[in-house]
Amino acid sequence: MRVVLVAGTTETAEVPGISAAGADPELMRHTPGADLDIVAHGELVLAPVVPVSPSGCPTPAVVTRAARELLGFDAVCVDAGIAGRTGAPALAVGDAPGADVRERAAVPGAEETYERARELGAALPDDRLVIGETIPGGTTTALGVLRALGEEPSVSSSLPENPLELKREVVAEGLDESGLAPGDAAGDPVRAVAAVGDPVLAAVAGLTAGAVESGTRVTLAGGTQLAAAAALVRHAGVDAPLTLATTSFVAADDSAEIAGLADSLDVELVVTDPEFEAVDHPAMDAYVAGEAKEGVGMGGALSLVEESSASMVELRERIVDVYDRLLAGRDHPALSGSTTEASNAAESGR
Repeated sequence: MRVVLVAGTTETAEVPGISAAGADPELMRHTPGADLDIVAHGELVLAPVVPVSPSGCPTPAVVTRAARELLGFDAVCVDAGIAGRTGAPALAVGDAPGADVRERAAVPGAEETYERARELGAALPDDRLVIGETIPGGTTTALGVLRALGEEPSVSSSLPENPLELKREVVAEGLDESGLAPGDAAGDPVRAVAAVGDPVLAAVAGLTAGAVESGTRVTLAGGTQLAAAAALVRHAGVDAPLTLATTSFVAADDSAEIAGLADSLDVELVVTDPEFEAVDHPAMDAYVAGEAKEGVGMGGALSLVEESSASMVELRERIVDVYDRLLAGRDHPALSGSTTEASNAAESGR
């Protein structure tokens, strides 16, 4: 069994108010690279700042890293097109970050990214893959893909209040610019991603298709973004069993409608509750309040803990350890020496 984390960037994340990452895109662009650093090494290597939201909620990479330290699973990082830097060894399947979905082509290299990822998925020598993602603005591009495919347009948000109307407006503009009506890309997943998706969706869909075609069991570790990847796989004609492992925070988000979305795609849904309310700690408090919810393979990591002989108590203790190592001596909001930096380094863009 191996955990695969796919990282990328989309300019869609720069739309004001569409994510909790703030107004400065220069810092947001480093989030995927930082997430890979944290999961791979347990510390920053080349990324300049720990992704933390304005309220102090750390990236879900902290949870996934804690689960990795507790369970010892292997992790492979995949670069689908990140804009920042990472010190994690990453297999490149994408050539460039994605454009704003409101442009005519959001992912010009979607077909190449999908095919390279499909080859990688088929080549990995594992009986099971758990695939997660990190990309700022990814729930909006997921909505775009679901609309283009004609599937249920439900997505979650890292924000307590989902800016769903804004996302719908952005996606509608993107579809119009691409000359697509909802459902026009049904049966053509590459067209959907190229028009209104992001490079991570292309890569996750390709990895999944290649893996299941070679007999590997796949668990998609995430929420509505990974459900959108499942939709792409289904529209590629792959009907093999798939599992979507998400958090109780996404499941409790009525705007996400994750159960109905998974059911419509014939995907088994696994929901894990880490019981963060049992601990009063900044690494977990914001999740209980409705922020972040998912990302960086968090749902899959939690499900692996649930499957193991380890306990959620042990995981929560390890989360505190990882948090303290990453953020010791850095009082929020000035995590890296400036209020602007901290308030914009925010969430992993889910």
